[in-house]
Amino acid sequence: MDNEMLEKDVIHIKNVTKYYLKSNNLFKSIFKRKTNKTLALQDVSLNIKKGRIVGLLGLNGAGKSTLMRCVLGFLKYTGEIQITDKTLTHLDHEIFNHVAFIPDVSEIDDRLTVEQTIEYVRGIHPKWNQERADKLIEISKLPLKSLVKALSKGMRTKLYLLITLALDVDVLLLDEPTIGLDIAFKKEFYNTILGEYFDDNKLIIISTHQIEEIEFLLQEIVFLHEGKVLLHKEIDELKSEYQIVSLPVERSSELEALNPLYKSNSLGHVSGLFASDVKIEGATYSRPQIADIFLGMTGGANEPV
Repeated sequence: MDNEMLEKDVIHIKNVTKYYLKSNNLFKSIFKRKTNKTLALQDVSLNIKKGRIVGLLGLNGAGKSTLMRCVLGFLKYTGEIQITDKTLTHLDHEIFNHVAFIPDVSEIDDRLTVEQTIEYVRGIHPKWNQERADKLIEISKLPLKSLVKALSKGMRTKLYLLITLALDVDVLLLDEPTIGLDIAFKKEFYNTILGEYFDDNKLIIISTHQIEEIEFLLQEIVFLHEGKVLLHKEIDELKSEYQIVSLPVERSSELEALNPLYKSNSLGHVSGLFASDVKIEGATYSRPQIADIFLGMTGGANEPV
């Protein structure tokens, strides 16, 4: 592999394909010798550099969590994945010297106190950063003597965040990390990532289908659709290629005639997503959101104009 590429790319994914068995009965599937499989990822290739915060956007079932679990070595797949200069293998524990992972469901031992949980992780993980942990403990206001089982969902997630961000690793993977959390805690969650974890030597990848809440963080976006990479671009570059064009509802036929990629109807106006060079006399123009572009590219449900 090209050494120059490895110096620049923290994660290198090449032609990764993943199938799951459809049948719940693995024994039956093997002995009937059927190819009873469903495709989760198809020929996925990505190169991602350090010092970036990257969004992984897709509908439910697009393959986002599967891709993350392949990167972590939890799943078998065909293709190749490298973190820095190391080629990953299935269930290779060395991956956790390079990657920290916040999943959509945390599994912290309910029998331990908050303090015991922190001490346990500090004792077993070679990449523990005590200085950062002390800052996070102060910020979190977690009750150190309380049992984990007595914590609210928000507090449990805050604890998981603390012990993950205290690991001094190159890559942080977040898989729908704020599902079920209130707006205030989501803001605190992302402020902590930016203030206490991220720097030019780190890479953060956030998997979500709720792009609106993290768009302000991102520098790059990956669209994953039906197991394939549909797009990987800088946010600013992508947004410069499209625009939202709006007209009064009585002029909807003019908008429709130009075949918008995505359209909506709101407060007496119709709006459509178009390439940035489209012009309509008397229209108003605005910068699209990432969700608008994603829906336009994937054939998302359009509202009637």
